[in-house]
Amino acid sequence: MIFEGEGALRELALRGDDLAFESLVGSLVDPALRLAFEMLGDRSEAEDAVQEAITRAWRKLHQLRPGMPVRPWFLAIVANQCRNVRRGRWFRTIRVGSPVENASRAALDPGSEHLDLERAVDRLPARDRQAIFLFFYLDLPLDEVAAVLGVSVSAARGRVYRACRKLRPGVTEEEI
Repeated sequence: MIFEGEGALRELALRGDDLAFESLVGSLVDPALRLAFEMLGDRSEAEDAVQEAITRAWRKLHQLRPGMPVRPWFLAIVANQCRNVRRGRWFRTIRVGSPVENASRAALDPGSEHLDLERAVDRLPARDRQAIFLFFYLDLPLDEVAAVLGVSVSAARGRVYRACRKLRPGVTEEEI
């Protein structure tokens, strides 16, 4: 979905207007941080990845096709930056403690209503977690989920469907 005034802001940003670029991307920083944190599991790494993605978006703004919405384009840049970070040698070496963080979160809040769901989502493969996160947590429509993941709409729909099917057996039903 293209928001009203987005085309004018894009043109101004292409001419070098910092405020126009900030208006285009500014409201997307929070969802970008949540996506990066979900992908990387480390707040500091997520913040760095989003900062780098903002810089890349500024440099690649001319590649944003007319009529293409900014949100999926920017979130795709964030997702790609997170993938680059995860492929990095230092990230693989340092990121040993991730399961401990999840376990400590559970220990701190054992009465959490969402704990079963969180555990089940944590057990999903990364690509399924990303599809679920984009669709349900960020509330993106399937066409934008597809754009962020770099797949077709039917592939994005399939990932969300398969991830939901994988989640069902791992989540205990509430007693009524």
